[in-house]
Amino acid sequence: MAGRAIVGAMSERLIDIVAVPDHPGISRWQAVAPPGFVAGVAGLRPIIPFEHDLLLPAPATQPGAVELSLYVEPQWRRRGIGSRLLAAVGAHAAQQRLVAEVAAGSAGEAFCVRHGFRRTGSRCHDLLTYCDVHHAWLAELVDVEHPGYRLSHWTGDLSDATRVEELLRRPSRPGNAVLSAAEADGDLVAYAVAAVGAMSQRRARQYGPAVLAGHRGRRLGLWVNAALIQRLREVHPHVNEIEARTTEDDPGLLALRRHLGFHRLRRTRLYELALP
Repeated sequence: MAGRAIVGAMSERLIDIVAVPDHPGISRWQAVAPPGFVAGVAGLRPIIPFEHDLLLPAPATQPGAVELSLYVEPQWRRRGIGSRLLAAVGAHAAQQRLVAEVAAGSAGEAFCVRHGFRRTGSRCHDLLTYCDVHHAWLAELVDVEHPGYRLSHWTGDLSDATRVEELLRRPSRPGNAVLSAAEADGDLVAYAVAAVGAMSQRRARQYGPAVLAGHRGRRLGLWVNAALIQRLREVHPHVNEIEARTTEDDPGLLALRRHLGFHRLRRTRLYELALP
């Protein structure tokens, strides 16, 4: 047993934490063990604010907050690798706030608690698979007239935009994001947006739908969400799943998702850490 402990300690000292080049605005690190095995990864990316509110950013999207992802292979856990990855992140993102989303009751949640993260909320994750979509029925939802409202679409990259209006003012071009929006008298009143991630090209992440307060009760959320589901498959035919996140205190949005064919996938919790 003592020999194994010595070998384990030696192997842990040989693990290097290295920065990995990635897309602009995204930072990643790897814990690399001999002879090149990746024992863990960590990443930082800007928080996409579009799922929270149409016009006002949620607290987690205020300046100084970034989204943290961190994973250590099961056979390498409890050896300090996660702590070393977090230290590398902390050195890079000093004086910022880390926002992490972890599965309820998971090792990730225990890690957050152990390292002083503060729990700030919880979410439901729902999944829609295109093989379960009745496309003729979906087209009927999109074709329903909404007097006084106009449906529009945009495609491109989310990049550094923080408001949906910014995207609509940009010309469409090939990119990882699709936006469907409803406008009234030239003003944005409802939207839903989906982004295809670099790590999982077959699953898109949906934000919204969100509807401006004075225009609710007119099924605009259902309209733009149905249009998004239809448009996303046209632009990215390789996508076969859409994952959407919802706070647990929004029963109306949860009911809308069930109507469209989303089913419950999992629950997650949000944690936050303010870095010195």
